[in-house]
Amino acid sequence: MKQNNNTMSDELLVVRCQLGEPLAFDELVERWHPRLWGYVRHLAPDRGVAEEVIQEVWLRILRGMPGLRDGSRLVPWMHRIARNITMDRLRDGYAAPQTVDLDPDQVEVQSPLTAVDVDRGALQRGLLSLPLIEREVLTLFYLQELRLSEVAEILSIPTGTVKSRLFRARGLLRKTLGTLPEGVSR
Repeated sequence: MKQNNNTMSDELLVVRCQLGEPLAFDELVERWHPRLWGYVRHLAPDRGVAEEVIQEVWLRILRGMPGLRDGSRLVPWMHRIARNITMDRLRDGYAAPQTVDLDPDQVEVQSPLTAVDVDRGALQRGLLSLPLIEREVLTLFYLQELRLSEVAEILSIPTGTVKSRLFRARGLLRKTLGTLPEGVSR
């Protein structure tokens, strides 16, 4: 039921933004910035790049809000914008390779897994060691708590492909960590 209330509230926020209500966009940013920031940070572990990306994400959301026809699609729409901008930025980074000294223990994790008895540093190192495709699908499904259909929409792939990528990603993470702790797999 919580999902329905949040969806209705998000739809109302979209309408308020589209009507030009001054505080509506601020409320949208306050509600969704932590989750979008966490998503971008998992894809772009360099904090400076992530900060630039998240600013561009919010700018693009603000500019695109009048064109959003279905307020119930807000969450996948925002995540797709974040994904596209992040991937563009990462592609640019691959064209000009640089070395980045990254301490996985310093990467922020916005995660519902806090109740699980998991060594956060080991889990974060495990995630960072995964290829981007697997890291992204795990982040969207587990850390962003999106439904399979929403993950499929964000990644522009069929739901069955999301399931197979999740299966592969969990296997790779299991190898990296030794075994996946109870309660982490869905």
